[in-house]
Amino acid sequence: MSKTIELRPVDHITTDAIGPAGQRVFYIQAWKEERIVAAIVEKVQVQSLAVAVEQFLAELNTKHVDLPNASADFDEDHMHIHPPVDALFRAAEIGLGYDPEQDLVAVELREGLDAADTNEDDLYIARLWCTRSQIRSMANWGIEIASRGRPTCPQCGEPMDPAGHFCARKNGHKH
Repeated sequence: MSKTIELRPVDHITTDAIGPAGQRVFYIQAWKEERIVAAIVEKVQVQSLAVAVEQFLAELNTKHVDLPNASADFDEDHMHIHPPVDALFRAAEIGLGYDPEQDLVAVELREGLDAADTNEDDLYIARLWCTRSQIRSMANWGIEIASRGRPTCPQCGEPMDPAGHFCARKNGHKH
């Protein structure tokens, strides 16, 4: 049986990145009282989660028409992760769930098998229950921080490395 951590409900949930553009490490972090749970995620997971959250909340509003709209507002100072950042694991899978009785959304982070000798019983699962406004704020903040990375090349659409960019569209030429 995997190591399951459940915070229900969280006091706060966020995503953030640490490090210089092009070398950032992304995290999802939640806390309840003194308990802090953090997992490393990929930038694309943060972006995909943001899109999934918006679709998930739209679907919930269709199924439960009496639900008030979730707020997407956030205070940037409040959205940064709390140091020290000791990630328990790297999330391979991220899922969403909903408890209509308590009107809480679950963000489930699952560690992946990274080595042939890893036993499934040793893998972490973190289930972080939050309000619809908390998850929507986190999603909007996630899009904000993901966009703060390296500039995108207008020719090829790939991130530009500050040390130099080899653009496939220019065939490596500067002019």
